[in-house]
Amino acid sequence: MAESILYEKHEGVVKLSLNRPEVLNSLNPEMSALLISRLEEIGNDSSVRCVLLTGVGRGFCAGQDLAEFSDDIKNGVTAKFGAIVRERYNPTIRLIREIEKPFICAVNGVAAGAGANLALACDIVVAAETASFVQSFAKIGLIPDSGGTFILPRLIGFGRAQALTMLGEKISAAQALSMGMIYKTFPAEELVTESEKLSAYFAVQPTKGLGFIKRLFNQSAGNDLLAQLDLEEKLQDAAGRTYDYTEGARAFLEKRAPIFRGE
Repeated sequence: MAESILYEKHEGVVKLSLNRPEVLNSLNPEMSALLISRLEEIGNDSSVRCVLLTGVGRGFCAGQDLAEFSDDIKNGVTAKFGAIVRERYNPTIRLIREIEKPFICAVNGVAAGAGANLALACDIVVAAETASFVQSFAKIGLIPDSGGTFILPRLIGFGRAQALTMLGEKISAAQALSMGMIYKTFPAEELVTESEKLSAYFAVQPTKGLGFIKRLFNQSAGNDLLAQLDLEEKLQDAAGRTYDYTEGARAFLEKRAPIFRGE
């Protein structure tokens, strides 16, 4: 039986593919646990310079697999969603944001509920022109989790984010692009090639500096201007002490392409 998370590593890029295509890659306990395990492995592997997250089949991720609760639903037993969020979704989003390496998400089809917010937690989101996004929680009486109430309004604005989450309205990749929710769209047949090309680019870039940028954006949400200026000062000093800065500056002066090591 195939694993629910496919793991491929090639020249500094790890490609993680959600692999339950028969249910649009909806998340169950085994899949969530394996995703967390793979992310922890990536965080501890200095040879990984970039992560590409995508889905197998016609969907990216349909969110929580409600089949897990089918018996409870039939019997009128309330679901313990707080524990699920605490044990599965929160650690996943935390790892994606705290691992100081670029995360690229290639949304190949529908991204719904927790699946939409899993995608949006990544640093750069690209999508097939045929993909769609939906904050489907309100349709079944739930609220956005997986960082949705934090990340989405910062991407598209408070009013629009609240409307999309309360209405549970599905939007196309083109609409997501026009709102600033995602970075780029590609024809469906080009998504794999273009997302792998983008990942390969990041795999040879100054990973430490990119990680510092990620840290700065993470902390900017809670900092005032003076705190952010102090953090920029601190991390700029750290960036200036990396091997990659020395190599980049030397390459610039020597008019050649730099060879970064991610150090």
